[in-house]
Amino acid sequence: MINVIIYGADVVCASCVNAPTSKDIYDWIQPNLKRKFPELAFNFNYIDINNSSNLTDHDENIIEQINNDELFYPLITMDDEIVADGYIQLPQVTKFVEKKYIKSDAK
Repeated sequence: MINVIIYGADVVCASCVNAPTSKDIYDWIQPNLKRKFPELAFNFNYIDINNSSNLTDHDENIIEQINNDELFYPLITMDDEIVADGYIQLPQVTKFVEKKYIKSDAK
């Protein structure tokens, strides 16, 4: 099971004016990854960076980095590894999945 977390907020980030909202990313990443990688099992969660409780130390660390402008939201992690932040595009996410979770026989 690949744990996918989308960190975000209801407000679009200042530098992401024409980008999808964090909730939009959460909504479209699920069917896209399931369709592209039907052989993989994903578990999706959304964390509101402005209104969350019972967070892990890792989650709190990510949110602190976002609040300090070291990382940008929306931000996606898979198994606690940062995949993409800010302006998220599907190709960067699928390349990460292919590299990390799909074993290549062409070596």
